[in-house]
Amino acid sequence: MSGGQGERIGERERFDVWAAGTAYERYMGRWSRTVAERFVTWLGCAEGLRWLDVGCGTGALTATVAARCGPAALLGVDRSAGFAASARGRCAAAHTPGTPSARFAVADARALPVPDASCDVVVSGLVLNFLPEPGAALAEAVRAVRPGGTVAAYVWDYAEGMHLLRHFWDAAVALDPAAAALHEGRRFPLCGQDPLRELWKDAGLVDVAVGEIEVDTVFPGFAELWEPFLSGQGPAPGYVAALAPSARDRLRTALGRAVPARPDGSIALTARAWAVRGRRPPVATAGVRLRQELP
Repeated sequence: MSGGQGERIGERERFDVWAAGTAYERYMGRWSRTVAERFVTWLGCAEGLRWLDVGCGTGALTATVAARCGPAALLGVDRSAGFAASARGRCAAAHTPGTPSARFAVADARALPVPDASCDVVVSGLVLNFLPEPGAALAEAVRAVRPGGTVAAYVWDYAEGMHLLRHFWDAAVALDPAAAALHEGRRFPLCGQDPLRELWKDAGLVDVAVGEIEVDTVFPGFAELWEPFLSGQGPAPGYVAALAPSARDRLRTALGRAVPARPDGSIALTARAWAVRGRRPPVATAGVRLRQELP
């Protein structure tokens, strides 16, 4: 992984693979559902609102909004057709008759398929740092939300609070210094309190608040912790997939020594996410139709 900056960036992008919902579920999906539940509680939005979930992935946040927030309309978008299909299946299985069904579209966060000011709440879960232009995506979310509406997101705290990945990358870098270019704690400086607050303020949002969400990530044993890293989904599993078998075995051994195991062999870690919310400033809207139908 030596070479110029352009080559290193290309390597990082090559490992950022998110396409298969089942593989993601084994890797991060089980924890993301708990974070989604705490996130919508923290938002405290009223029922009967129009929601847009940007980068919906396998539908953890979309399904939580559908179950807990009583939305009048709910649209999830993701640029991965595989993830959008997984999200559609998850929400269809959990749908309550007599309530609006969640709908899904394949689209880029920088070109949302909704009219201006057509949503009451625009949210995004665990995806903002993977977008090539977070500021442009946020500007598009602001365009989609009505004046006075909410724009909110949450991301993993890769640098300090995501203990599973900290152990993984520390072990990887100790064996392969070139892996430092892929370390998510170093790659994603956006994933912290101050950078998120500044990003929201720079987008013109007001009443900006940042909150901490921490969840337990407990594994029955090391095999259950290691197996998701073989999925190929995401930067760390992508890195593992690119290793020669002997290097992969060395990394497995090093990680097994690094994580704290209980006497029964189980491994108890924690994962922290940072959540941010803000409102689009209200404006005079006489004669302007703001609540258009979502497509």
